[in-house]
Amino acid sequence: MTATATSEVSAAGLQWAQRLVRLDTVSHRSNLALIETIADHLRSLGLPLRLTWDDARAKANLCATIGLGKPAGVLLSGHTDTVPWDGQAWTCEPLGAELRDQRLYGRGSADMKGWIGLVVAQAQAWLEADLPHAIHFAFSYDEEVGGFGARRLIADLEQAGLLGRTGSAPRLCIVGEPTSMVPATAHKGVHRWRCCVRGRAAHSSLAPQAVNAVEAAARVVSRIAGIADELREQGPRQAGFDVPHSTAAVCVIEGGIADNVVPEDCRFHYEFRDLPGADAAALQQRVAAYAASLEPAMRAVDPGAGFRFEQTAHMPSFLASADEPAVRLAQRLAGSARTTLVAFGTEAGLFQRAGCSTVVCGPGSIQQAHQADEYVSLEQLARAEGFLRGLAAALD
Repeated sequence: MTATATSEVSAAGLQWAQRLVRLDTVSHRSNLALIETIADHLRSLGLPLRLTWDDARAKANLCATIGLGKPAGVLLSGHTDTVPWDGQAWTCEPLGAELRDQRLYGRGSADMKGWIGLVVAQAQAWLEADLPHAIHFAFSYDEEVGGFGARRLIADLEQAGLLGRTGSAPRLCIVGEPTSMVPATAHKGVHRWRCCVRGRAAHSSLAPQAVNAVEAAARVVSRIAGIADELREQGPRQAGFDVPHSTAAVCVIEGGIADNVVPEDCRFHYEFRDLPGADAAALQQRVAAYAASLEPAMRAVDPGAGFRFEQTAHMPSFLASADEPAVRLAQRLAGSARTTLVAFGTEAGLFQRAGCSTVVCGPGSIQQAHQADEYVSLEQLARAEGFLRGLAAALD
């Protein structure tokens, strides 16, 4: 069965997608209401669950297995958190899960609660089919802010022997991010940094007696811009990406308190998006080395002056070959002879590094994700549901 074999999404699949959209799981809030909603349903089916928590126990990952102990099967991955909608011009309620014009509207409908809802709705049918191979669910927190939940989930599964090179561990992983049901075989990595600059304040008329944190930050910002120019003009290329080279960008900068005060503090955020196979760590080393070269002059005025770097997000790049098992399976189930590359980051690189042949394929378009009036079409949900139903036959 392919994803085109069904023309309408089932009532159960749509209801689960709506139920999840109505739950507020913006990344800076808890996702526990959603996790418990899914967990209660899966417990009612008698499925074994594993929950892993963040340090504050305000968020959780959920892993469930249909056919625990059976030979290696497929892991279906999805993140439960969403981006906020503050300041966006929505024409419908972001948590309303409204059905209109053959679309499901709401934050997370495309990214990626539609997919998760369909997976959960399919659990009973898979259980009753008594498949010869296991199907695993992996639903994570905090993907939107750095993939922190998936790292903890993967570490827990590896420690428990449920992921890695054991015979019962999943060999294939499908990450259901919105690709319009076209299997995606690559994306760039995302590496974000915060730089905090400490200077020394003084009246602006006494500027030589101070350490200007904003000016020091500006020098490093200029160096990052120079690296971005190098990547654009001389860096490696990979066809298929919207931007075919690695990138660097400074996206936030804050500093200063008044026009006549030399600023003591400045903070800026920047990121690298590296092509598969590129070395983002080497780019960061260049930035840190340049900042270190500025510190002797700063500390000659104030020993406490200098730079401090904190990595705030680290999502590895992802690259799968066209003949990998997960890619071939996704093509067959999606009825798609072609594959694509995507510009956005996912958890695919994390699962790939954990030993799974991985592909990204899910309903909806990234063009609708993170936007006002985010939606996923019912046609896309129907195609994804057909994809999931076909998975049972593919595992026989």
